[in-house]
Amino acid sequence: MGCQEEPLVKCLFYRVESFARFGSCSHRAKMLSLKDIVPAAQNNISTQFILLEKGRQTTMATPEGQIKTCLALAADETAAVHFQFWGDECDAFEPGDIIRLSNGIFSYNRNNLVLRAGKRGKVEKVGEFTMTFVETPNMSEIRWVPDPNNSKKYMQEAVVSPHSRIFPPKY
Repeated sequence: MGCQEEPLVKCLFYRVESFARFGSCSHRAKMLSLKDIVPAAQNNISTQFILLEKGRQTTMATPEGQIKTCLALAADETAAVHFQFWGDECDAFEPGDIIRLSNGIFSYNRNNLVLRAGKRGKVEKVGEFTMTFVETPNMSEIRWVPDPNNSKKYMQEAVVSPHSRIFPPKY
């Protein structure tokens, strides 16, 4: 099985593993492409992506005590994004995993714009197999400003970097 490479598009081939179908209704939510996510203060993002790279684990002080966090690079066929894992999520996922996010949030955390499950969201591994992805644009590397016509929405102002500055391309 081969992969035809197109500009800025890569293919990964991983061994196929069986996976359980979802028993909940979370998979019925409208799935967004990463290029269509925008910052918001609501948990309303459902999407699916491949985990490309994980950074080192750090600990963060919360009102409930210390919690570990891990920043990662995730992508689908339309865009890439920085994804923030919390607690046990840090050890549950590895690069190459295909992940489904339900009711996630795209917001600032420590001055970084990240996609994450948040308190009401859910991340699930749905397999390890081929998924086409791009590394640019990186939605976390875009400067967003409030929409002058709707203060509850954001719009893109400028591209800060065409690729991740935290996980720079290796080629």
